[in-house]
Amino acid sequence: MSRYRGPKLRIVRRLGNLPGLTAKITERTSRPGQHGNTNKKPTEYGVRLQEKQKLKFNYGVTENQLYRYIKEARRRKGVTGLILLQLLEMRLDSICFNLGFSSTIPGARQIINHGHILVNNKAVNIASFQCRPSDVISIKNKNSSKSLVENNLKNKKYYTPSHLEFSEKKVQGTVKTFCNRDDISLNLNELLVIEYYSRR
Repeated sequence: MSRYRGPKLRIVRRLGNLPGLTAKITERTSRPGQHGNTNKKPTEYGVRLQEKQKLKFNYGVTENQLYRYIKEARRRKGVTGLILLQLLEMRLDSICFNLGFSSTIPGARQIINHGHILVNNKAVNIASFQCRPSDVISIKNKNSSKSLVENNLKNKKYYTPSHLEFSEKKVQGTVKTFCNRDDISLNLNELLVIEYYSRR
């Protein structure tokens, strides 16, 4: 299945606030669809599926990509849920979003694909590029690139997480270390996502 390109507020109404998906806010509180107002209790599978969908839509990854991240997180030593979140947070599009270069992760993916972002002074146009500690993320020295990012920085809504360091003077960010669980603004139970994939 390809990346989701449908109505984003519909997903927000179904899954709750997803800061990476959209900056828009809906006034409706009911779930979308004909049966949105029913108070039917979800099954255990339904709860796990919903947590998995939050992760998938917030970070804009496909089902296959998410499954590969799960397998990589299982392979590494440590807490699988935290490692999964760290892998997703170290994607270049997630870091650009957290630094404020874009208001959403899809927007960050677009400025990366258009070649506006440099990693260690080298152009990178792959949104899923895995950054490492001590990497420096900056803007290409072009007026169009600078004006695009500076406009987004003026409207920045979220604080810069502690694993990143942002220099307003140079308009560049540095990855200090891997993120902590407290740095992730998404309301999610990652253990339920691991449980969902443990049955595959």
